[in-house]
Amino acid sequence: MSKNVVITGASSGIGAALAQAFASKGYNLGLAARRGDKLEMLAKHLEETYHVRVAVTILDVQEDSTIAPALNRLAQDLGQIDIVVANAGITGVRRSGSGDISIDKAIMQTNLIGAIATLDAATKIFLAQGHGHLVGMSSFSAFSPLPGSAAYSASKAALTNYMNAMHLELISKKINVTIIHPGFIKTDIAPHMDKYPFVIEADVAAQQMVRAIEGKKVNVIVPAMPWKAAKGLMNLMPDPLLAMMFAKFMK
Repeated sequence: MSKNVVITGASSGIGAALAQAFASKGYNLGLAARRGDKLEMLAKHLEETYHVRVAVTILDVQEDSTIAPALNRLAQDLGQIDIVVANAGITGVRRSGSGDISIDKAIMQTNLIGAIATLDAATKIFLAQGHGHLVGMSSFSAFSPLPGSAAYSASKAALTNYMNAMHLELISKKINVTIIHPGFIKTDIAPHMDKYPFVIEADVAAQQMVRAIEGKKVNVIVPAMPWKAAKGLMNLMPDPLLAMMFAKFMK
C-alpha cells in the first residue's frame, strides 16, 4: 500500500525536490505552499510522470493558525497521512546592531513558530491514527551559526532542540522523528550558493533525505560528508579563525 507524505514549502527548492524524490518511489503527496500556481504545475507534473496522487493546498506558515486546518484538509483528501515534512522556511541577512529586527522576527515566525505549529498539528493527527513520522528541516547552522544570519541559525538550533525533545516524548507513541540538517544546498531560496564550499544540487540532497527518512534516522546531516567531519573540526577551531573563515565566504 502506498504511503502518503505531506510537505510544506513544496513549491520550489528542497520542498519541490523532496516531492519529486518521494513521487519517484511511489508515495502519494500532499503539497502546501504560498504559491498556488507553482503547486498546481508541480502536482500535474508529478501525477503525469509518476502516476501518484497529489493533493495541494495554499498555506503560508507565518499564519500559524491556518496550519492545522490545512493539514486536516490534506489528510481528508489523501485518506491518511504517514509522513509530514515541516520544510517551509526563509533566510535573511541582518547585521547585528542595525536597529531593525523585522527580518529576525519574520525568520523566527516562519522557521520556528511555523514549523512548531506544523509539527504539533501533525502530531495530533498521528496520535489519533496511532502512527506517523515527523520530519523537520533544520540546518547545519544549528551546530555552527552563520555570522550575519544569527536569527536563521538560532531558529534552526531551536528547531533541532525542540524536535529532539519531541522524539523523546513520542518514542513510545509509534511516532518517529527525523531532523534533517542540510549543508549548502543549491536552491532559489539561497542564491549565490556557488561561492560556498561543498554545495550540492537540491535533487541530490533530496534523494539522500528520503533514504534517511525511510531509514527512520533521527538526526541527519546532508550530505554526510564532508559535513560530519566539518562539524567536529569547527568545534576545535578558535573563534577568531572561524570568524575569519566565514568573513571570506560572506563577501
